Amino acid sequence: MRKKGMALLLMLVMALSTALFAGCGGGPKQAGSGSGSASGKQKLVIYTSMKEALISGIVEGFKKKYPDIEVDYQSAGAGKLMAKIAAERQSGKILADVIWTSEVPDFYQMKKDGILENYTPSNFNEILNPLDDYDGSFTAARLGTLGIVINTDKVKEPPTAWEDLATKPEYKNAFGIADPALSGTSYMSVALLQKQFGWEYFNRLHENGTRIGKGSGQVIDDTSAGELSACLGVDYITNSKIAKGAHLAMVYPPELLMVPSPVAIFKNSSNIDAAKKFVDYLLSQEAQQKVSDAGTVPVRTDVKQDPKFHLPTPQDALKNGIKVVYTEILPHKEATIKEFTEIIGKK
Repeated sequence: MRKKGMALLLMLVMALSTALFAGCGGGPKQAGSGSGSASGKQKLVIYTSMKEALISGIVEGFKKKYPDIEVDYQSAGAGKLMAKIAAERQSGKILADVIWTSEVPDFYQMKKDGILENYTPSNFNEILNPLDDYDGSFTAARLGTLGIVINTDKVKEPPTAWEDLATKPEYKNAFGIADPALSGTSYMSVALLQKQFGWEYFNRLHENGTRIGKGSGQVIDDTSAGELSACLGVDYITNSKIAKGAHLAMVYPPELLMVPSPVAIFKNSSNIDAAKKFVDYLLSQEAQQKVSDAGTVPVRTDVKQDPKFHLPTPQDALKNGIKVVYTEILPHKEATIKEFTEIIGKK
């Protein structure tokens, strides 16, 4: 009798487990837990802070080149992704194979934590490398730029310097910066501006009513809607809004905010070979043309750039970007975010 009861209990547990996994819907969690999918194909899982305007075309191009590999990607702010990765590590397994964001210090931290696969892409010699201490832990896949995004209905004379945002009346209570705790590009921009101008610059921004927004896309939406006159904005997100008819323009002061977007492979990935293929594809001429066409700066010099975006060339972005030693700013990330929030958020 006892054996029958145990057998029945085991059958119930197995049935319940099957029902739970059947309800997962093929999302990143299920895909990351193994090397295959229900169709028998490999399934690659990517965590990225790139918005749909950039990541979707690249994933589609990769799937066309490698039809035997399925791809799931989760797009969210760098802060949310790092929190997710931390929780997954605690539970025993990172469910993604590849990560691609714009918060460079996070990659140094992940390298320090020993969770990144060392991989030098097969086409590495064909790209520009902004990382002086490159060792294959992660590779820049984009030279993202940030500038001053203005609502062209509200601002008739575009700003020519970062200081304009702190002094001119048209930006009084009407300039926004995304929360650097949520946005990797915003955090990097704050760190670069602080290095260039010091915290006194942010005090002047506060005196002119600068506001903290949510994500990097949200502040651009608020500027497009007229809730803000201007914001600190990411190149390709802004350009995708302009292409859809938003009354926006992007202005680059001489001190260029250039933020590389590294890509890396997680060491314990179940799909290392597929992940390496994705990184190689991302740095290929085909994918980098998609990067350029989305309105941001590629890491290759052999792709075309549409002059309508008014972007620097990859060489100029690398040459003119504010220089920073990422390993030096890494220990101060939390303090930088805290200082920014206290200055800009104070009453």
